[in-house]
Amino acid sequence: VQLQASGGGLVQAGGSLELSCVGSGRSFSSDAMGWIRQAPGKEREYVAVISWRGGAIDYLDSVKGRFTISRDNAKNTVYLRMNNLKPEDTAVYYCAADVSPPRLRIGVADYWGQGTQVTVSS
Repeated sequence: VQLQASGGGLVQAGGSLELSCVGSGRSFSSDAMGWIRQAPGKEREYVAVISWRGGAIDYLDSVKGRFTISRDNAKNTVYLRMNNLKPEDTAVYYCAADVSPPRLRIGVADYWGQGTQVTVSS
């Protein structure tokens, strides 16, 4: 069972990136999925969480209006579209899956991807 994240990179402030996370080995269509990031020297924090059908979505306050999480259960994939990126968004971004959205919001999950680096230059 694996979550494979991709799409990170180096971008200038104000730019955009889209992260993808593909699940394999099992279906994640019944799980909530989310993106959690960790910057150097900082605690892990959830960025966005989406319920299993996509009907309930939560965002970290600092990314509201800039980031959009979505999922395609047929492709076993969750996405994070990031617009108007800021230097403070620089972090390793992890995708995660869990039956419980509240667990994802506190950075706890049964399944984790390997992380993808996002670096925003000023």
